[in-house]
Amino acid sequence: MTADVPTYLDGNAAAGALSEVFAVDLTAATGRCAGCGRTGVFAEARLYVDAPGLVARCPGCEDVLLRVVTTPTDTYLDLRGLTYLRVPNA
Repeated sequence: MTADVPTYLDGNAAAGALSEVFAVDLTAATGRCAGCGRTGVFAEARLYVDAPGLVARCPGCEDVLLRVVTTPTDTYLDLRGLTYLRVPNA
């Protein structure tokens, strides 16, 4: 019997998609999960890319932190799974 292999990447893989929306690198930003309260850098999130967009999940409780979907005309960004996202000043 083999265990299911996770099909996620780390949050660093979202750098390209997020750079199209934000002028800073959000992978170094610190956020807090609205589900379990875990605080950590976004790069630690589990990023799932086998969907119509990107889905970042908390490595602690697996709740959705962030969703990014890009269409030909718009980019949709859903951050409701984060109580905050702290971005360091340059």
